[in-house]
Amino acid sequence: MQTRKALVMKAEVWSLQADEVLAGLSTAASGLSSAEAEKRLGTDGKNRLTKGNGDSALRVFLRQFESPVTLLLLFATAISFLMQDTTDALIIFAIVLFSAVLSFFQEYRAGVAVEELLKVVGDKVTVCRDGREQEISAEDLVRGDVIVLRVGDLVPADCYLLSASSLTANESALTGETFPAEKRAGALDAGTVLAKRSNCLYMGTGIKTGSGRAVVVHTAPESEFGKISKSVQGKEAPTDFERGVQKFGAFLIRITVVMLAAIFLFNVLMKKPIFDSFMFALALSVGLTPQLLPAIISINLAKGAKRMAEQKVIVRKLNAIENFGSMDVLCSDKTGTITRGEAALSGAVTAGEGLQDEISEGTALPESLAVERERLLLAAYLNAKLQEGYRNPLDDALTSRARPIDGYRKVAEIPYSFESRCLTVTADTPENSLFHGARIMITKGALEEILARSVSVVNAEGQGVPLDEMKNDIETQYAHYAGLGYRAIGVATRTLSADEDAAAAKDQGLMFQGMLLFLDPLKDNVQNTVAAIRREGVSLKIITGDNALIAANIAGQLDMDVKHIMTGGEIASLSKEELKARVREAELFAEVDPGQKEAIILALKDAGAVVGYMGDGINDAPALHAADVGISVESASDIAKSAASIVLLEQDLGVLLAGIREGRKTFANTLKYIFMTTSANFGNMFSMAGISLILPFLPLLPKQILSTNVLTDMPEVQIADDVVDAEWVSHPIRWDFRMIRRFMLLFGLISSSFDYLTFYVLLRVFHADAGLFRSGWFVESVVSAALVVLVIRTAKPFFKSRVGKGLCFATILSIFAAIALPYTPLGALLGLVPLPGSLLAALGLVVVCYMVTAEIAKRWFYRNGNGI
Repeated sequence: MQTRKALVMKAEVWSLQADEVLAGLSTAASGLSSAEAEKRLGTDGKNRLTKGNGDSALRVFLRQFESPVTLLLLFATAISFLMQDTTDALIIFAIVLFSAVLSFFQEYRAGVAVEELLKVVGDKVTVCRDGREQEISAEDLVRGDVIVLRVGDLVPADCYLLSASSLTANESALTGETFPAEKRAGALDAGTVLAKRSNCLYMGTGIKTGSGRAVVVHTAPESEFGKISKSVQGKEAPTDFERGVQKFGAFLIRITVVMLAAIFLFNVLMKKPIFDSFMFALALSVGLTPQLLPAIISINLAKGAKRMAEQKVIVRKLNAIENFGSMDVLCSDKTGTITRGEAALSGAVTAGEGLQDEISEGTALPESLAVERERLLLAAYLNAKLQEGYRNPLDDALTSRARPIDGYRKVAEIPYSFESRCLTVTADTPENSLFHGARIMITKGALEEILARSVSVVNAEGQGVPLDEMKNDIETQYAHYAGLGYRAIGVATRTLSADEDAAAAKDQGLMFQGMLLFLDPLKDNVQNTVAAIRREGVSLKIITGDNALIAANIAGQLDMDVKHIMTGGEIASLSKEELKARVREAELFAEVDPGQKEAIILALKDAGAVVGYMGDGINDAPALHAADVGISVESASDIAKSAASIVLLEQDLGVLLAGIREGRKTFANTLKYIFMTTSANFGNMFSMAGISLILPFLPLLPKQILSTNVLTDMPEVQIADDVVDAEWVSHPIRWDFRMIRRFMLLFGLISSSFDYLTFYVLLRVFHADAGLFRSGWFVESVVSAALVVLVIRTAKPFFKSRVGKGLCFATILSIFAAIALPYTPLGALLGLVPLPGSLLAALGLVVVCYMVTAEIAKRWFYRNGNGI
């Protein structure tokens, strides 16, 4: 059996009675003494959110060099310096440094999100200490303090409500609920989800109406906002794309180490000079490194970010673009993201109408019922327009469509209260109105309260009948529309006699007019956007703090095929592994708190999905931080924008489609580079490793190897701006290392085979010496590598795929430079000699055969279950 104090500290406080909470916190309804409060402040610390110590800037910066690809490139930099190739070393190091600086600033931006959260605590609060009310700094609140809250106050800590008078709180920042939450004292069930904890108040929410007294249970660090603060601090978990790059780097390191050791050992066994053999092996290892990978990624991302900015999409974290390309699940908050985040009048239903699955004010009705519906709408409008008390979002929705009310005059009002849950307005009406000049009492509010005050109702024939005859039908109506997710309120009227005192009249003996149905409407064109996202191979899941019925209604409007809905209570009962196993099955997650939103995102990622999350509230910050792609909008809370990777400057969700396609294009071009560099470099290393065993000289000098790399990199660097085939952007793109390995082996061996054919031509046909051999292979290697890019860059026949202008120009320039270099003084410095025309023709024939073979192999490769 848990102690009272344990229950309080475990945050199950809502399940306790007030005296149990006070006892558990060692306090009283009159509050703490100043001495006790000072003591607790010294123990618990200030009531404020903190950043935490975290790592120093230097430590965070050094952490950017832990990636396997980065380590491999730093190794290549060191080797280039050792071989006195300063230019190549500086280029590689500059690329690595630029990538590290970019990552550093992305990681450090988490502090911005925490700074925004620090703003949620108000400056002052009224607290009961030493038996009297006094005003203190909100930072000096401690557990057990009893505070007084009034309209407009910001709740300074997580509290348990001791008493309340017509108290409502705006909790949309935490729950996403459009309407203010009604608050009242009294214990609730232990399984009550956050959005329904009517006896609790949460830090950062605002008091909308009424007043109350509450005891502080959790100060800032342990509050719901404190949990959000902790979730957005520190380094973000690697996204799917970042994990892929790390795995790719580790894969290359393993191959490099094995090849380096093998080549060095074989050359030593062939009794070649140890130093020359070592330098040759090191040069080959540099040749295998994807020297331009960080540059290719950065160029890809920079160009993608620029194109997206032109469409009013701000990319705050560049890697999010390529994660867009991999994203196969998009999770979205409901309120303010899919819906407008405001109450709207969907329609009015009179008691005599049948049940409808869709509500429309234009539904055809018999004349008598049509008149009653219009009378219902007019009465509701007058009630909302003429009242002078608290205006809630439903009143705003009713009065958003102006009606002429000249000649109407309010004569009395019974304000809304939490006890009555009704608002009554009495008005004189003009002769030409639907009320024919009568003095009308109009009451609207909770349906059960309106029915309790009513004695009659208008039936389907337009005749007044006793309420008891139709009460069951009305309750069936209510249950039906509540099941569709509508929020319903009742409206009733009574005609006052000429001698009746309007100010003293009671809202009793009413005629029930009907129900008003409200819903948070969808944003414009969101249905088309969601349908288009599904066609792109991305599934949509809605995660909301709203109740399951409302969420299901929204899903129905979006044509989602909902087979399973998970609620916050159900999620709370599951272990991490159980949630991971079931999270893919659900399309809707309702009545969830901010921590559960984050848990859902992490479970989806653990289940193998690449997850995007779209939200705009403070309660969305943990999920935005955890997602592979966090998406918010310009109108979102500052904390949501700070935690997001992508910010939409316009409310049009159609730009998401552009982001998805841009991400796939960027990812596809990155994979093109990886296919090219791994297959070509592996083939060249395999060729050099083999030929070096039989040649009495090195097949290429180290400076010639690095020159080959420079010329072959010219076309590859243009891949970032290449045209991508439509087939490659029609579905999510994921890392597939088995495919990359198969591609590298197949095309590397094909490349190496034609290298050996080149060796045969050079040695047996032209009897080449060391200089002519190296020059001939240099030319063939560069030309074939430049041209095969055109084959590898597409799964189609290369002549059916449009090539980017930059790539086309760079390919021509690379080929021209390779052929011309042996005839120049620079070529002589590199150890190259001019080639006879007959040898150039023979090498050209080898290259053509290589291109044809590569094209045939490519078709076979993609037809046998390989594809991105």
